Amino acid sequence: MKYKFFIITLLALLLFFSANAFSSENEIYIIKSSGAISPATADFLKKGLKKASDDNVSCIIIELNTPGGLAESMRDIVMAILASRVPVVVYVAPGGARAASAGVMITMAADIAAMAPGTNIGAAHPVGAGGKKIDKTMSEKVVNDMVAHARSVSSKRGRNADWVEKAIRESVSVTETEALKQNVIDIVATDIDDLIRQINGREIKGKGMINLDNPTRTILEETIRTKILKIISDPNIAYILMMIGMAGIYFELSHPGAIFPGVIGAIAIVLAFFSFQTLPVNYAGILLIILAMIFFIMEMKITSYGLLSVAGVTSLFLGSLMLFENASPELRVAWQVFLPTIVIVSAFFVTLASLVFKAQVSRPRTGAKGLVGEIGVVKEDVMPEGKVFVHGELWNATSKNRISKGTKVRVIKVVNLMLDVEPVSIDRLDN
Repeated sequence: MKYKFFIITLLALLLFFSANAFSSENEIYIIKSSGAISPATADFLKKGLKKASDDNVSCIIIELNTPGGLAESMRDIVMAILASRVPVVVYVAPGGARAASAGVMITMAADIAAMAPGTNIGAAHPVGAGGKKIDKTMSEKVVNDMVAHARSVSSKRGRNADWVEKAIRESVSVTETEALKQNVIDIVATDIDDLIRQINGREIKGKGMINLDNPTRTILEETIRTKILKIISDPNIAYILMMIGMAGIYFELSHPGAIFPGVIGAIAIVLAFFSFQTLPVNYAGILLIILAMIFFIMEMKITSYGLLSVAGVTSLFLGSLMLFENASPELRVAWQVFLPTIVIVSAFFVTLASLVFKAQVSRPRTGAKGLVGEIGVVKEDVMPEGKVFVHGELWNATSKNRISKGTKVRVIKVVNLMLDVEPVSIDRLDN
């Protein structure tokens, strides 16, 4: 009986795991990726591809819509696609979407490349790192390296390597119909349902046949971490974070001990510089923005009659303008964000600097220093010590000369709560 029970239990477990294996082999993972290719995008896609391989699903579909992005992030994604144990389908969709620049390489790396009607692919010429123009020699090296990588990947997948080279060297771009004719892609599908119907039963070299009869679909959602990384990698957000960081630190320097603005500013600056690592920034722009902050700080210490503030605003404007210079439009700060931010931040810096400067140069109104220069009346003859009435208070006073009661006096200095006074008028006042 014991042996029978053991055998039955073992068979039940085998059937259970077999059923799970069967269900996973008839399952599709779908990932939707839109926007610029960044480290956050690469991290998300790599994790999705790994999960698909670990779960041994039938295939994974990456719905792609991108203007391009960072070359390093693109290479990470391409390597993950090539290393995937399950078939990878890259589907440029929905209508109106594109796979430009880095998106071309990602599409070429897929086991099956597909596009929706009304989409395009191409324009893969590399942009200079740091937002700078590449000199001729370096440009040739970068382009040749990209071409070699692209031809290797496209040849591995049996696609048109000559067209991919043109996309990189000449920035050519084609529609989905032309891409299909030129063997750039494998399928034109109107939607996900049509795509699944067309790839069902296809044989993928080294990965077997794709079996998608009534498949289970699972959409892999972005994690909170990925969403946050994508948000702060947006050039508009990165720019605003830097401005907030500078304003917070500037406020802390002008009002030591405020703490909260300094803490917020430091966090914002760190997040901004993390974002700049993922974006094609021009570091000359960053230096100009930092120089603007130095000018505003100097305005608090030096009497420049507004010249340093003008220099600060000019430097801030030029630095902001150059920050993402030569990047693609999707990787630049929008004018709707740029102009209001410049106006608000400049007004904040100028106003705060002027208030601090006025506070430093204005005569003290309270305390011992505030008494110097004030006019009072002698209440008790000063010979050489007596009492005077100043600021509504009675003070001990001293003078080199005898001063009679009722005489107006001016405070010259204050030493240990003793006023040093001198007469300002010979007129006497009634008690």
